[in-house]
Amino acid sequence: MSRQYFGTDGIRGTVGQAPITPDFVLRLAHAVGRVLKRTEAHPTVLIGKDTRISGYMLESALESGFNSAGIEVVLLGPLPTPGVAYLTRALRASLGVVISASHNPFEDNGIKFFSSQGSKLPDAWEYDVEATLQEIPEWVCSADLGKSRRLDDAAGRYIEFCKSTFAFNLTLKGLRIVVDAAHGAAYQIAPQVFHELGAEVVAIGCAPDGLNINQGVGATHPDALIDAVRVHRADFGVALDGDADRLQLIDAKGRLFNGDELLYLMADDRLSNQQPVPGVVGTLMTNMAVELALAARGVQLVRAKVGDRYVLEELEKNHWLLGGEGSGHLLVLDKHTTGDGLISALQVLQTSVRTGRSLSDLLQGVTLFPQVLLNVRLRPGQDWQASPHLLEQTRAIEAELGSGGRVLIRPSGTEPLVRVMVEARDAVLARVYAQRIAATLAG
Repeated sequence: MSRQYFGTDGIRGTVGQAPITPDFVLRLAHAVGRVLKRTEAHPTVLIGKDTRISGYMLESALESGFNSAGIEVVLLGPLPTPGVAYLTRALRASLGVVISASHNPFEDNGIKFFSSQGSKLPDAWEYDVEATLQEIPEWVCSADLGKSRRLDDAAGRYIEFCKSTFAFNLTLKGLRIVVDAAHGAAYQIAPQVFHELGAEVVAIGCAPDGLNINQGVGATHPDALIDAVRVHRADFGVALDGDADRLQLIDAKGRLFNGDELLYLMADDRLSNQQPVPGVVGTLMTNMAVELALAARGVQLVRAKVGDRYVLEELEKNHWLLGGEGSGHLLVLDKHTTGDGLISALQVLQTSVRTGRSLSDLLQGVTLFPQVLLNVRLRPGQDWQASPHLLEQTRAIEAELGSGGRVLIRPSGTEPLVRVMVEARDAVLARVYAQRIAATLAG
């Protein structure tokens, strides 16, 4: 069964083009409201957003749609995605809604939902919403319309929650940290969190104008943070994306640490403190060096499909706590129910402060393998999976790599492309093998 509107992380697209139009978003909220009322008499929904100019329009449409179905609405204003998830759970709301397109440019926007427990909702719920969208709306009478109110201290509540995940006997005093919020949802919150934990904060990417979210700053553009760390002679740099669920971390030398490395660091820290780590979840793209380093510590790495949603599903299935992606989506389920860039940063900084060691020192046992990723455009009707020549070529390369590398070939979910990834200890060898497979596909 396929979904018409929902993707791997809610509904997303270009503003002004279906489905990111005010009329559709109003109908979407009305349908969601009707689904909620099937199991709850008086639902309450929280709505948060990032800093895109289109957030005003979509917030109004959502509010009207929910009210028209008899749903109470609480408006949170600009708030990171994980902040909405936290408040949904803390306030015992029925549903949390986030207006954001995460790391995308300002022209895009999206709608995503959290359950009353602050977690992503199952596929069955999304199918139910899509089915209800096909029905004729059932506007409630005036006496039954929902009301709306604004929660003025939403940011403050979330700041306190983030701080509570940092060890009470530790402080960030004496550290200078550059904080880059990508002109996004954490533009006020992120600097405040680090400041209140004692750090000297230099803020960049914290001046949103509705049009500059993710523009040359943030987790998807770390060069701005690297430059700022050097200029200000900072100890660390922390970069978030537009909705603050993704993290990139820089050390004093300007070295960038990706999500794979930070995931290993958190697991290693727990093991060093005699805390159990029965397993860790990565993705198909997680660097093989991390898998080998975890195995050396007796920890299994399970690979999920690409996407933090699938990482979360695998964690819940195994009852594990740590998972993530190289892009910086990290899950620490005994701290929060969803990926949180701020909380992930605090866990890493906490380890450095407690041990008195630099990130490079903490990660000296992990040297990432070079990864070469090539996109190969398919010919119309090409069935690449049925190619015996491709299978033969792939098996031969995997045999040559042995335990020193791997091959991953997967279709794009949005374009007629096949993505070829080869990972090896030697960068030149990885590129040669990737090009060989790509040539086989293209031929």
